[in-house]
Amino acid sequence: MDLGIAGKVALVCGASRGIAFATAEEFAREGCTLVICSRDATSVGSAKAKLEALGASVTAIVADLATEAGIADVIAQTMAAHGRVDILVANTGGPPTGAAMSHSWEAWTGASELLLRSVVELTRAFVPGMRERKWGRVVSITSLAVKRPQGSLVLSNSLRAAVTGYLRTLADEVAGDGVTVNSVLPGFTATERLDALASATSTRTGQSRESVFDGWTAETPVGRLGRPDELAAVIAFLCSTRAGFMTGQAVLVDGGAVHSLL
Repeated sequence: MDLGIAGKVALVCGASRGIAFATAEEFAREGCTLVICSRDATSVGSAKAKLEALGASVTAIVADLATEAGIADVIAQTMAAHGRVDILVANTGGPPTGAAMSHSWEAWTGASELLLRSVVELTRAFVPGMRERKWGRVVSITSLAVKRPQGSLVLSNSLRAAVTGYLRTLADEVAGDGVTVNSVLPGFTATERLDALASATSTRTGQSRESVFDGWTAETPVGRLGRPDELAAVIAFLCSTRAGFMTGQAVLVDGGAVHSLL
């Protein structure tokens, strides 16, 4: 399927590994010009090399999107290199685990900077240009926690829901200008983040890591963990010309783990 996005400039955040890297691979195969960013210089450099091997033009930026300076660097370097962003995939790492009343306000502020501010600032920087050009795509990678809050993930449960509310409001405001805004909610997907959550759960409960993973698999009707490329395929479709009538949606890609009608 031709997604109709060859030549588009796609900024994929946190693309050194996992779902975001798999998404950048999809865009590379579709002929997009790529900008990727990550906190880790070695990882983002390795990702750049792999994507260039697929024939893509890649700008790699080392930046921490949990900081004002990091966000500013990504915006400035992207605009200097390409002058625009047509496709924005907003994504960061997850915040610390913990019970509802266990975190200091400093931790809450840090989680807000990481999860919410990065999305707000990046859309404020790039969506106006999309509106002027009458075409654009925004997708944020959030979590099934938006639909089904997870134990000991109060920061993620709360702030990812806030991101979803922001994006839903933005979607209505920009839809008439040919810009779609959606989010993708991964279920239990085989990534480094899930490994970290398994370790945290094991420490908190005394379960073995293996039993933690077995529990997640048992919660998923498909009977296995998701793969990053499966999430990436959905994200790529949402960013395609074919998905131009789909906006304001929070799309679960979870193997059926969230048992709800909506």
